[in-house]
Amino acid sequence: MYAEIITIGDEILIGQIIDTNSAYISKALNKIGVSVYQITSVQDEKDHILQAFSEAEKRADIIIVTGGLGPTKDDITKHTICEYFEDTLVQNDEVLEHVKELFSKFITTPISEVNKRQALVPSKSKVLMNKYGTAPGMWIEKNKKVFISLPGVPFEMKALMEDEVLPRIRKEFHCPFILHKTILTYGVGESALAERIEDWENNLPAFIKLAYLPNLGMVRLRLTAKGDSKDVVEKEVNRQIEKLYPLIGDSISGMENDRSIEAVLGELLAKKGKTLAVAESCTGGKIAQRITGVPGASAYFKGSIVTYATETKIETLNVPKELIETHSVVSAEVAEAMAKNVKALFNTDFAISTTGNAGPSKGDSDAEIGTVFIGIATPNAVFSFNSNMGNHREKVVNKATNKAFELLQKEILKF
Repeated sequence: MYAEIITIGDEILIGQIIDTNSAYISKALNKIGVSVYQITSVQDEKDHILQAFSEAEKRADIIIVTGGLGPTKDDITKHTICEYFEDTLVQNDEVLEHVKELFSKFITTPISEVNKRQALVPSKSKVLMNKYGTAPGMWIEKNKKVFISLPGVPFEMKALMEDEVLPRIRKEFHCPFILHKTILTYGVGESALAERIEDWENNLPAFIKLAYLPNLGMVRLRLTAKGDSKDVVEKEVNRQIEKLYPLIGDSISGMENDRSIEAVLGELLAKKGKTLAVAESCTGGKIAQRITGVPGASAYFKGSIVTYATETKIETLNVPKELIETHSVVSAEVAEAMAKNVKALFNTDFAISTTGNAGPSKGDSDAEIGTVFIGIATPNAVFSFNSNMGNHREKVVNKATNKAFELLQKEILKF
């Protein structure tokens, strides 16, 4: 069972917005056993859209289209769908009443004729009611293929996928079971990792595929398995993962399970009843940003300080000036003092700190660009980690952030 996703909008093609819709739809479809064959982005132009429809119909069983469903003249998806299916637009009274209700409750300007056009839908389509917006979704069948048109607004699209699209696909199609499991590894590069597990990889069953997903300071190993029996697939994947641990167990930090490492850390901290604070310099708040991006982080994350300038480390975080003059602001001693002091300031169980030269210039230290010290304060110790993380500013920041999470996870697991 294959699907194709078509996103419509010049704003995607000129880089004005990032296409997050396709990523969400792909994950949602995979969870119910539908494989995505291709993702295509096209401009708001009739011939281009028609061509994309025709090509997708040859490749996929389900074609999901997002975007171009607004009431203005540049939103042409509905009209193009009518041309493709040799159909006409008709007014759907239920949609019209819904649009009127939204205007009466949430919009101060009077409803216009342009807004009422949202109730026009292709006569051959099944309407998918959009409870959060005025543009309805549409489900159209042709030659045993299904075209599904959804609004491009992400929260509207997601609600329609969950409430309407996924339940209908489960009902209409027999889908195999697809399982993705991702193992998180740190501290070993992709090529070295591949060499260590070469024999294991070569002996994987045919229905299990391995993908290497390298990132800064980490490599994710994703196992994807497909089959008719959920029990068979799950048992074999788990068996293969058990065989992997003796080979690279020293580098494995856990399973991702569609969760980021910061979410895994949050779960660990909450489960153990421990708290965390952060003091950042070269990472500029990146660690705190990722931690607070996890819902419920306030249960274990008490706060952070970005002490970017040297004087701020001294005045706000009470790092001794003499320590900085003796060892440099980019040093193990300063990283450890930052971690120790922010832990005391917020009265937490754990703390992370970063200090380094992310580039492109050296700043207040003579340390080489890319040099980063990460301080970790635990309930009974303070230590630091040092590495050169490259010569690209964004790479240094992200690699240091990932390494800080890796070090923290290892320490939390000791308690």
